[in-house]
Amino acid sequence: MNKLILLFLVSFLSGSLIAQPIGGENVYEFITLSPSARTTGLGGDIISVADDDVVFAALNPATLNADMHNQMSFNHNIYVAGISTGYAAYGFNAEKIKTVFHGGIQYLNYGTFDSADMFGTITGTFKASEYAMTIGAARQVYEKLRLGANLKVITSQLEDYNSVGMAADLGAYYQDTSGLFSIGVVLKNMGAQFTTYDDERESIPFDFQIGISRRLKHLPFRVSATYHNLHQWNVLYDDPNAEQSSIFLGELQQQSENRFGTFTDNFFRHLIFSGEFLLGKKENFRMRVAYNHFQRQELTVENFRSLAGFSMGLGIKVSRFRIEYGRAFNHLAGGINHFSISTNLKEFRR
Repeated sequence: MNKLILLFLVSFLSGSLIAQPIGGENVYEFITLSPSARTTGLGGDIISVADDDVVFAALNPATLNADMHNQMSFNHNIYVAGISTGYAAYGFNAEKIKTVFHGGIQYLNYGTFDSADMFGTITGTFKASEYAMTIGAARQVYEKLRLGANLKVITSQLEDYNSVGMAADLGAYYQDTSGLFSIGVVLKNMGAQFTTYDDERESIPFDFQIGISRRLKHLPFRVSATYHNLHQWNVLYDDPNAEQSSIFLGELQQQSENRFGTFTDNFFRHLIFSGEFLLGKKENFRMRVAYNHFQRQELTVENFRSLAGFSMGLGIKVSRFRIEYGRAFNHLAGGINHFSISTNLKEFRR
């Protein structure tokens, strides 16, 4: 009985923490978590930006490029109740075959639990954790178009329940000749669960995304929009006891239901808007802010104002290292703090 309760709690926590559509209905939900502080500051997901940040390849493998050669990144995210998650990645450019590769490992540690029998007597402790190992590659197929793919091997250990699965991402990245406008398209997490926790086989959190980014010509600022769950239109949760809320501001108010309001709310739940200032000749200082409408609608507490759905962050390069911080305001009860540090190995050879 205690083990069944654990599985329920882990599933609930996974769906709640990531606040993604239909959260908690799939196995391995942790693979949809933001992998880096920069991504957290940009709303949790961005697929239409390609620079020297090797972590972006985890979101869209087609963003892999030569600037990521020998780039290393280490990321750690602090959640509540002793839960923590992180991602480490490395990029490599194979010039002879004109292909860029990357590898990464993502982990989620749920912490230590008390084990009890059916009478509530503590019998010991146990741990729960999940891992995903990723390898990916991308290649320029046309002057403006690059294609890429990721392969993930996923393992999950929840007390004495174990599961293994595999998933793949297919991505495309288009950038115009000016370098100011780009589009990303990704089919994420296509795969299956090979070994199950019990007798029931569960689905993996598939997502079909498209994103656009535009960097302003005369201002060091880039604006982006990512549309997730393109394959599923309705991502609303219909709670008949809840008060209706206004779009974006989340101000709760009594109002009659109308089709236009429902359509608008559902449409914007698919979108993540973000902006990033890129300051300095080598973009040594970056500031960012984002708004995720789905997170705001799902995590706002009725009759209370909050910053749920908003996120922010900044990054600075100090000597050979780039240090990033991201903050997501998920709920009145608290948000998450994401820290990253990255460097390029070739800088140590100078």
